[in-house]
Amino acid sequence: MPIANKVIRDAQQFLQQEEIPGWLIYDYRHSNPIFRQVISPSGHVTRPCFLYVPALGDAKLLTHHVDAGKFNASGIDLLVYRSRQTMVEYLRQALSAAAIVAMEYSPNNELPRVSRVDAGTVELVRSLGVEVVSSADLMQYATQRWTPEQLAGHSRAAEKLGQIVNQAFHLIGTRIGTRIGTRRLPTEYEIAEFIRQCFVEEGLEAADGPIVSVNAHCSDPHYEPAAEGSSVIQPGDWVLIDLWAREANSTVATIADEGIAAVNTSVYADITWTAYVGDQVPERHQQIFDIVIGARDAALKFLEDSFQRGETVQGWQADSVARRFIEERGYGEYFTHRLGHSISYEVHGEAVNLDSFETHDTRRIIPGIGFSIEPGIYLPEFGVRSEIDAFMAETGPFASSPVQREVVLIKPGL
Repeated sequence: MPIANKVIRDAQQFLQQEEIPGWLIYDYRHSNPIFRQVISPSGHVTRPCFLYVPALGDAKLLTHHVDAGKFNASGIDLLVYRSRQTMVEYLRQALSAAAIVAMEYSPNNELPRVSRVDAGTVELVRSLGVEVVSSADLMQYATQRWTPEQLAGHSRAAEKLGQIVNQAFHLIGTRIGTRIGTRRLPTEYEIAEFIRQCFVEEGLEAADGPIVSVNAHCSDPHYEPAAEGSSVIQPGDWVLIDLWAREANSTVATIADEGIAAVNTSVYADITWTAYVGDQVPERHQQIFDIVIGARDAALKFLEDSFQRGETVQGWQADSVARRFIEERGYGEYFTHRLGHSISYEVHGEAVNLDSFETHDTRRIIPGIGFSIEPGIYLPEFGVRSEIDAFMAETGPFASSPVQREVVLIKPGL
């Protein structure tokens, strides 16, 4: 199967470079999303599976007899067990030449996005005389790097998001400026509905969102307006819109003829812009906005400069640059989340996060990886976040989405 073959080849290249004997990918009832990014069963799988990828040689899939037929089209050698005893024995055989295996495991759960394997399964593997190390860098290298087609689709989606967010700001101004009689001011929820409709019209899709918030609601980083109780938007308001989506029908793995469901492999774009309803941004809002975009730009420049010096950066280091920028200006306590997240098939992907705060992400920012850069300052009365997407290319990092430079002024009636 083409997808599995490519991932396995990439994984073996990494294993050989890092001198790790093998990668053991365990899944039970969708507990590990990485499993299905390597191999796609043709239907529902109900028993534990182990996919072993050695640094050299052929991969083997350990699966129960009742599920074996779901993997007939995989092209991977099957070890079919029936009882717990035979499962353990076949696992022992598969790992007989490996003293160490990488698994989706993170010591002390330091990286929750990596830590997909339960403690009991790690104990089982160790009981067979095999040491378990983290697959954190391996799995992002093998499964999370974008193809050129995915980067192109991401760029198209990001461009559309930039257009849509500005259309939403324009609609707010139009709605406020053309109120007649009892026609209401626009609400956060109504603008969110407008954005969702734009997604449909532009061939985009998103699992949730967007965030449309005003004033104090902007201080809740993951606020989402509801149909009932969302705030009206009026002159003098500060507005934050965070929107994310991917192409709905762009890059699709068409393998249905092999009995395996087709999968949308488009990657997301994710941006946050802010605006003020009025003729001039208040001094306090402008000050915070300037600090936030300063931190954002400092982080991207750090990545650019490090690349030019030939230095590999870990996720926590980029976060530290932006966090220090905000702390030095007296607002460190109001920057309450990591700097950025991986972007992939989900808006929050499985690769490296820019994070020295919620975790200490030591994964390397490698070519082919996409991520957000989104510092924020959340004061009680209003919050500011500026989010761009970035991509680490073979030639260096660059912003892969529209970049906001100035606060958008929403002038009623425009």
